[in-house]
Amino acid sequence: MQILIATGNPGKVREFREMLGDDRFQWSDLSVHPNAAPVEETGATFRANACLKASAYAKQFNTWALADDSGLEVDALGGNPGVTSARWAELHNRGKGDADNNALLLEQMQKVDDTKRGARFVCVLALSDPHGRILLTASDVMEGHLLRAPSGENGFGYDPLFEVQRLGRTSAELPPAEKHRVSHRGKALRRLRTLIDRIRFVET
Repeated sequence: MQILIATGNPGKVREFREMLGDDRFQWSDLSVHPNAAPVEETGATFRANACLKASAYAKQFNTWALADDSGLEVDALGGNPGVTSARWAELHNRGKGDADNNALLLEQMQKVDDTKRGARFVCVLALSDPHGRILLTASDVMEGHLLRAPSGENGFGYDPLFEVQRLGRTSAELPPAEKHRVSHRGKALRRLRTLIDRIRFVET
C-alpha cells in the first residue's frame, strides 16, 4: 500500500523513512510531484496545519497521505516562532531558510538570561485517507533550551541551537538513531505507527 509523505522537506522525509520503515507500506513524497499545488498553512495550531496538508494532498493525488506540522516554541518569545517556524525570518523581512531563521532567533534571544531560554520542539502528525478524511493524529514534544551559538552538523532547522539538556548536546550533535529516540518527531512517529498497526487498511 502506498502512502504519500506530504512534505518537500528532505530532512523530514529522511526521518520519516528511517523511523517508519518499509515493511508494511511503500512511501513516496512530494519530490515525485514537482507540479503539486501548494497547500496554504492557514491553521492557528500545529494540528490544524497537519490536518490541512494531509487532507489536501490526499485528495489532490487520490492517495493515503501523512503530513506533519512541527516547529519551535520559545518561552521568552511567548511561544513563537511556533507554527511560523519555517517562515520566521521571511515574516520579518530578514531572508529565508534555516540559516536566516537561526540568525534572527539568535538576535532576538541575545539579551535573554541563560535561565530563561527554555524551548521545545513540537510535532503533530495527521493521516488522511484518499477522500481527505483524517483518520489518525499523534503528537509529542522535546524539551530543551537555546544556546547562544550553533553547534553540530546533523539535523536541520533550529537543531544546531537547541540543546537537549538531559543529554548535554544539541539536536544537531546527535546521531540519527539517538535523535529518533528522543525527538518530538521520533516520539510522535512511534505513537502514530502504533495506531497505524491497529488499522486494517482498505484500498479505496
